[in-house]
Amino acid sequence: HDHILGHESAGEIIAVHPSVKNLSVGDRVAVEPSAICNKCEPCLTGRYNGCLEMRFMSTPPVDGLLRRYVNHSAIWCHKIGDMSYEDGAMLEPLSVSLAGMHRAQIALGDPVLICGAGPIGLMTLLCCAAAGAEPIVITDIDQARLDVAKEICPRVKTYKVEPGVSMEDAGAAMSKLAGGSLTTALECSGVESSIAAAIYSVKFGGKVFVIGVGKPDMQIPFMRLSTQEIDLQFQYRYANTWPRAIRLVQSGVIDMKRLVTHRFDLEDAVSAFETSAGSAKTGAIKVLIQNP
Repeated sequence: HDHILGHESAGEIIAVHPSVKNLSVGDRVAVEPSAICNKCEPCLTGRYNGCLEMRFMSTPPVDGLLRRYVNHSAIWCHKIGDMSYEDGAMLEPLSVSLAGMHRAQIALGDPVLICGAGPIGLMTLLCCAAAGAEPIVITDIDQARLDVAKEICPRVKTYKVEPGVSMEDAGAAMSKLAGGSLTTALECSGVESSIAAAIYSVKFGGKVFVIGVGKPDMQIPFMRLSTQEIDLQFQYRYANTWPRAIRLVQSGVIDMKRLVTHRFDLEDAVSAFETSAGSAKTGAIKVLIQNP
């Protein structure tokens, strides 16, 4: 069956239902791609990302936002004022990082490891830097992405993951870069070996917080977690993050512009996906599709 992708979007209001009082035609908004039941326990306790009847745009069978016109509940259309639509669309991946920061309880001066320098890893780096984490170490298999990490946060320490290095040795090297003090690892790749290396990197009583999405079943170093009392924690999407994300971008605390590397018109969406899929050759981080 045909299916419309896209869950990161911003645009202009062109019509509103008479019952909508907080939005007007012409308002610029970012779209939070959720539709919830407002009846289940997660919804009623404010953790609506766990809604038992969630309809998340772009997740089959629910169509996504990669189209010119979308009918969406007003509560999920967040005003962005004079913020660019590009930044408005990027509030979604920023929300992923903010949810992780909140649940992992990153604080001023915390030594942090970020595994993976893809879009979410780099966004998380921006957040950790803004939050005053120190030192920060970021890892990736791609030197070009580590170079971008250094560009957006000059004080970050980078570690290139090389083939054939054991998880134990990689974890030890990451820890050494941070002075042996890593208390929290934010795993943004979802790759099994990266999660394992993160577990070996943090010290006794530390935490490995998995933001990335991976395969359904994985092997992890259980006894390392057990004997070192390391907490392994996860997140699923986000809740109540858009207002916070908008404040951070509008104030200039977070500047995401460097993460958008390519832009395509809607008619060239296939080329946009090919550019993103070939990121090792194209250098793509975030590829933006715009409606001219």
